[in-house]
Amino acid sequence: MTYNEELVDKVRDLLPKEDGLSEKQMFGGLAFMLNGNMACGVVGEELMVRVGPDNYQAALGERYTRPMDYTGRPLKGMVYVEEDAIAEDLDGWVSRGVEFAGSLPPK
Repeated sequence: MTYNEELVDKVRDLLPKEDGLSEKQMFGGLAFMLNGNMACGVVGEELMVRVGPDNYQAALGERYTRPMDYTGRPLKGMVYVEEDAIAEDLDGWVSRGVEFAGSLPPK
């Protein structure tokens, strides 16, 4: 699967400029990692965000989100964010992923 390079560039611009930030091909797209933990990424035209298990149901309750089901089974704690939500609040979604990944121990 391919990913939207323009969206990737927008996400890169929003990410904090700090050590421990890296990129990795994952889930058919490009993931952004913080200290080895996935924060968010781009798959096709959508954003994937690791919100964590405690924020998962609330995130799914928001418009233009759905479970991340890359394997055919939902990955708890991760959501796909559709284009309409990206247009409304890309910064907020990227921040959620970075905040959760930053709460995890480095790998």
